[in-house]
Amino acid sequence: MGKPTGFLEFERELPKKRSVEERLKDYREIETAPTDSNSKQQAARCMDCGIPFCHNGCPLGNIIPEFNDAVYDENWGLAYEILASTNNFPEFTGRICPAPCEASCVLGINKPPVAIEYIEKSIIEKAFELGLVKPRIPKTRTGKKVAVVGSGPAGMAAAYQLNQAGHSVVLLERADKIGGLVRYGIPDFKLDKGIIDRRMAVMEAEGVEFRTGVNVGVDIKAEELQNEFDAVLLTMGSTVPRDVKIAGRQFKGVHFAMEFLSQQNKRVAGIDRVVDHRGVAYANGEILATDKHVVVIGGGDTGSDCVGTSGRHGAKSVTQIELMPIPPKERDASTPWPNWPMMLRTSTSHEEGCDRHWSINTKEFIGDENGNLTALKIVDLDWQKDPETGRMQMKEVEGSERTIPCDLAFLAAGFLHPQQEGLLNDLDLEFDERGNIKTNGYQSTSNEKIFAAGDCRRGQSLVVWAISEGREAARSVDEYLMGESFLEAKAVSMLNPLFAHA
Repeated sequence: MGKPTGFLEFERELPKKRSVEERLKDYREIETAPTDSNSKQQAARCMDCGIPFCHNGCPLGNIIPEFNDAVYDENWGLAYEILASTNNFPEFTGRICPAPCEASCVLGINKPPVAIEYIEKSIIEKAFELGLVKPRIPKTRTGKKVAVVGSGPAGMAAAYQLNQAGHSVVLLERADKIGGLVRYGIPDFKLDKGIIDRRMAVMEAEGVEFRTGVNVGVDIKAEELQNEFDAVLLTMGSTVPRDVKIAGRQFKGVHFAMEFLSQQNKRVAGIDRVVDHRGVAYANGEILATDKHVVVIGGGDTGSDCVGTSGRHGAKSVTQIELMPIPPKERDASTPWPNWPMMLRTSTSHEEGCDRHWSINTKEFIGDENGNLTALKIVDLDWQKDPETGRMQMKEVEGSERTIPCDLAFLAAGFLHPQQEGLLNDLDLEFDERGNIKTNGYQSTSNEKIFAAGDCRRGQSLVVWAISEGREAARSVDEYLMGESFLEAKAVSMLNPLFAHA
């Protein structure tokens, strides 16, 4: 490594954040831009550990020690080539990935791990700054045409890979803009949407065709899709939200989290804006948390995003409740290194102000005579391990039932599976026991021409897994069309000279 003793000399230091007072007034990214000196210092903390378990922790298999070494040497061109060889969109993972690689970092056994996510972001931003990210236009075309349905990270990654293999790729999206949940789910204060547009411009120059506002299954029927394209890759995500079936669900003010987040991202993008009495521009007739008691039901990242967005609206109060018990504050023995640790995590949104509670069950939504939500009836839970099965079981705590004020409730309990009605049923696809598209590898079990990747295949997951799924599915499509995978051979030829530099 560039500095073998770096991990002894330097402490883990993440990028600076704008003050809470400042960032609650806008939707710009919270983190300040990385600096060359700090990136170099953080890269110096990468150990000469012998067996880099970070490779195992990263679903993409990023070659982390090598690009850390290149950053320490300030060889940004080499660092970018190494990173781009395995990760299509480090500008996404460097911002919104929970960094399972860091949980597997050898240094993390007894010290804070290497700031891998921060270094990834540093590399890609420096690459764009130096003009290193250039369109790579395929020299030859195969004559094969592939449709990718759904433009989230899985779809974008697959489209990129298939285009590089020489196929003609059309990326179909029913929304008005490309990006999937990265566009209309992840808040702008975590990922500015100009980041997506910047990447799209590169992909368009390389030959990928983007078609937005196309509801596949309606605007293009399943039969047309199969007739027009040599292969179809489905990457539409897991879009059916998990609901709660309790009394009062019908009251006005109870919404799925993604409704709220998508609408806010459209407001920021300036879609159908109006100006309210405070001079703030919002989309007409949509969900606002201003001056309301907000309760977020669900303790994950989506719930956290609702917390941060509600704070920026000027909510009167923001409360987040979770069914499960509070996780341990440090890595628990049940999830030892190098596994992903089950532990308490506090997001930037929580730092901005939120009342958090665990082991809480929602019993009822309470409303007024006009049908408006006014309160929640909740109860504390006691979780105990069943001595026979070993599973955790919940029991209501007697006498703990109470009501809390609530004008706006967001259901952030995750997603069940992709929308089956319409396209998927029209294609006569099979589904697994969880309702996801059933595949053999990435190829549909019921139609050899249809492939699937991302959340619609594996279930709700991380952005890094979506990119990995898209890349692997692209390889499978390439093998189906050509009898062998050009992508696999190209990856090997790309990596060998890189290791020669290391």
